[in-house]
Amino acid sequence: MAWRHKNRWFRRWLVVIVFWLVPVLIVAVREIQEEMAYNTVDLNNALTTWDFTDAQRAAGAPARCHGKPDDARAAGCPADVLSANAQRQQEAIDLYALRRATLYGYLWHAFVGYWIVPAAVLFGIGVVIGGIRRALRRPPVKPATTNADTPH
Repeated sequence: MAWRHKNRWFRRWLVVIVFWLVPVLIVAVREIQEEMAYNTVDLNNALTTWDFTDAQRAAGAPARCHGKPDDARAAGCPADVLSANAQRQQEAIDLYALRRATLYGYLWHAFVGYWIVPAAVLFGIGVVIGGIRRALRRPPVKPATTNADTPH
């Protein structure tokens, strides 16, 4: 039953790598949740904060301009207040997208560094050890002797 033990090291490597994936994914998911929660709160604060001039305050704009831009527009926020805050709010949206892309880039590099590289290194070590064991397991090759080589 030689097939029972064939590629045993490969199966062990596969089990180790799959089990190693679990803590790597747990850390990645928690990092995504934590960072994106912070980024979402920051974006929400930037979108719901309004800057008013003294004239806009005197005209009662703070009473009508609250919430996100669409909510403020629906509540009757003056167009000059919307346009004055639009650039800052768009910058906040762009910053959120940049933070998100940066987070996913960092997580990809961490995934490669903490899972793919160790998996490749362990696989390489397994191949080398397997090759050495196979080489040591085989008997040495004896040179073939012919009748011409033997003295009469």
